Amino acid sequence: MHRSKGLATALALALSGGAAAVGLGLVPQAAALTPPVAFTADALSTWQPNGVVWALAEAGGTIFAGGTFSAVRPPEGGAGAEQSAVNFVALDAATGAPTACKLSFTLGGGGTATVRTLVLSPDKQTLYAGGYFGAVNGTPVSSLAAIDVATCTPKASFHPSFAATVRALAVTDDTVYAGGDFLTVQGQPRQRFAAVTTTDGALTPFTADADEPGRAVEITPDGHNVLLGGDFFTVNGTNTHALAVVDATSGALTKSYPGFIETNSVVKDIAVDATGFYTGNEGTGGGVFDGRIALNLSDFNQRWRDTCLGATQAVLPYQNVLYSASHAHDCSSVGEYPDGQRHHLLAEPTTGTAKLGWAPDTNDGIGEGIGPRVMTVGSKAGVQYLWVGGEFTAVNGAAQQSLTRFASTGDTGAPTVPVASAVSYKPGQAQVRWRTSLDLDDSTLTYKIYRNGSATPIATVDADSLFFRRPQASWTDTTVSAGQSYSYRVTATDGAGNTSALSATASVTVPATVDAYPNQVRTDGATQYWRYDESVLPFVADSSDGGNSSGVHLNAPALRQTPGAVTGASTAIGFNGTNTQVYGDRRTTVGNTYTLETWFKTNTTRGGKLFGFGSNQSNNSNQYDKHLYMTNDGRLTYGVYTGATRTITTGGTARYNDNQWHHVVATQGAGGMVLYVDGAQKGTLNVTTNENFAGYWHAGGDNLNGWPERPTSDYWAGQLDETAVYPTVLTPAQVQNHFALATAPADSVVQVQAAEDTYANAGAPGSNFGTSGSLAVGGSALYQSYLRFNLPAAPAGTALKSATLSVKTSTMSGAGTTDTVSVVPVTGAWTETGTTYNNRPALGGTPLGSFAGIADGSAVATTTLDVATVAAALNGSYSLALTDPGTDPAWLWSSEAGANEGTPQLTLTFGPQ
Repeated sequence: MHRSKGLATALALALSGGAAAVGLGLVPQAAALTPPVAFTADALSTWQPNGVVWALAEAGGTIFAGGTFSAVRPPEGGAGAEQSAVNFVALDAATGAPTACKLSFTLGGGGTATVRTLVLSPDKQTLYAGGYFGAVNGTPVSSLAAIDVATCTPKASFHPSFAATVRALAVTDDTVYAGGDFLTVQGQPRQRFAAVTTTDGALTPFTADADEPGRAVEITPDGHNVLLGGDFFTVNGTNTHALAVVDATSGALTKSYPGFIETNSVVKDIAVDATGFYTGNEGTGGGVFDGRIALNLSDFNQRWRDTCLGATQAVLPYQNVLYSASHAHDCSSVGEYPDGQRHHLLAEPTTGTAKLGWAPDTNDGIGEGIGPRVMTVGSKAGVQYLWVGGEFTAVNGAAQQSLTRFASTGDTGAPTVPVASAVSYKPGQAQVRWRTSLDLDDSTLTYKIYRNGSATPIATVDADSLFFRRPQASWTDTTVSAGQSYSYRVTATDGAGNTSALSATASVTVPATVDAYPNQVRTDGATQYWRYDESVLPFVADSSDGGNSSGVHLNAPALRQTPGAVTGASTAIGFNGTNTQVYGDRRTTVGNTYTLETWFKTNTTRGGKLFGFGSNQSNNSNQYDKHLYMTNDGRLTYGVYTGATRTITTGGTARYNDNQWHHVVATQGAGGMVLYVDGAQKGTLNVTTNENFAGYWHAGGDNLNGWPERPTSDYWAGQLDETAVYPTVLTPAQVQNHFALATAPADSVVQVQAAEDTYANAGAPGSNFGTSGSLAVGGSALYQSYLRFNLPAAPAGTALKSATLSVKTSTMSGAGTTDTVSVVPVTGAWTETGTTYNNRPALGGTPLGSFAGIADGSAVATTTLDVATVAAALNGSYSLALTDPGTDPAWLWSSEAGANEGTPQLTLTFGPQ
């Protein structure tokens, strides 16, 4: 292995309750990171070998790296020239640059030498190296060498003879334990495990013969036992696969593990802390165990098992966190992410398997395409460095080969930019929702919400997220007024103060009355509600009441398709029938009582899945049921799986691929299964159960293999809208009500920008400011602004329900005002290009509305106007003036300014009469 194990050091650490890596003292946790993570995810500049790094060790601020390589070169873009480094390099822990220590591990007579393991003596004065080599700097050795750390020279007095590769080492004050491929040592039989003295390498009586290679060796902190890992099935003739505990003096079995680890899996690494030991495991073929096991030192029994798939190569306990190197691609068995993208560096508590918020990443790289293979921690000048070696060629997406490192301080990586949306279903409330951001070393982030361009946040929210679980977070603004428009932006900040850029602007107009359809879906208890109104990839907001089951766009479906299924401003989403879909961001389970609901529109003749539940996200699911799909000829099928497929399919001559909007609802509960289309019941089935598994909701596609009348395409070619999931069975009356509400007249909103605007200045009475990018109001010199709007007629069957005016302050210092600014009708004639203070128009005496102060900072201010007065002016030109008798002037953007973002603007809301 790659860590020193001295009895005195180990016992001292055990008594202190201390660091998990023996030989490392307790250090303060990095305060900027989310506890208990101790390292940032920001890769530091590090020299890089041209091959594979198999082994790492640390002494006195120097990192020793061994492997199969011939040279090291500077980091990408770094200064310096490539240097020879024959299977070994020593680097400064703090700078990542090579030191003066140079060792060459070679084979006599040619061949490829390799260093597979490095460990330090308990006093860190001697470095032991194992592998397959015949000489170190020309000094003859046989696959195991001792190096004097102070002089960086091999110890000629230490000359054991191992007949094959040494893959693992552990060291006490007087003994070196080795594991590997060898069958003899010093010409004496020792199969895969042996022990030699630290003084001269003489063979000891320790005998723990294994039938297959040894890959890991560690010593318990009390020095009484040795932990063995590898490919073996027997040790000293006793069945114990891949793992064994043996007596440190004799090698006799202390604890065997028959049937404990799958027969097609092996132990690649073992690490020890004060209370337990941990294995990293790799399997080949199906039904393998690829994850990590924690075992107690008290009884050598299992504490927990992490069954993620993805060939764990190294484990490192440090400050109560187990860091691991693997290519973990499927952690669904422990309730985390499904099979898909590989994640090469992970962290979890030493007390359990829940992943922590630390996930820098590498690629698979060269060689076997494994990625990282070894880890160690080094310390220098009070900073701790986690070093990672392997065969990767990229770290966090940037070129870097075989070596990288992460520090306990200096977190510089900002969270990803939040993707936000805003919605309002009733007067007095506007909800801002966003997909939580990703930060690779902070799982708890602080989000700030900014309204109407203000530089001061209106709210702050803390929320948790991980790389595989980024739930929706939200905040509800209860200070909004009916008929007014608001814009919001969101930032994310980590514990070190690194802040993302502002999100794209999310705008919303607060309705004058309740928006009937979405309000009813929420009232009826939907726990997931995708309305598909977003204009930015990849976030699909959950509009359920208090919900956080948002979705993720896959392969860029078409956004904001109009008209949507529901009367009003809601939009739909379009799928291409090939690879686009939406999958749930949150893993969940579904009981035997639920309702599925969606609207759809298509003319496809290839069928496809509209909506359903599956075990995967971006990949095809292996388990899939509770779904709605269309056959090639336009019929609808609702199905569950109970050991066999159980389905309801619409009958008769009705076909639903007629390019019209249709409403489909599927329920299951104690009364069985029911399918509704366009508010009418289309079939029932007395089935009350379904397949019980944890998974994700999918809209627009997923696996349909094995299902009756499987369509040509598993993916949906068409549009979807208003997709909802309920934990209850909707009644026939509720289903019919939803269908009716979707086509009922709804409020419509019209936003009208100023057609003309200018201001008059008493200090320059003859000047015209019609081409200015600014407007001015109030002040001791007296400014007045004039706005003209071309108002539309009310849509047929509707009346004006609300009218608001929005303006925006400029970016100049003091652009806002604490005075009250009145909005009054203009009764006299005026033009944008001809108005001056001397010929300014007459004004009406009764204000239509007023701003109780206007904020600085390029902020939007909105006021409600008298509805009756504005309604009387519809379908014509209408002029307003902004006046202020005070002395504190307001400076606003005019319609000519590029930064006005649509102001000055009237927002008119029309609704049924």
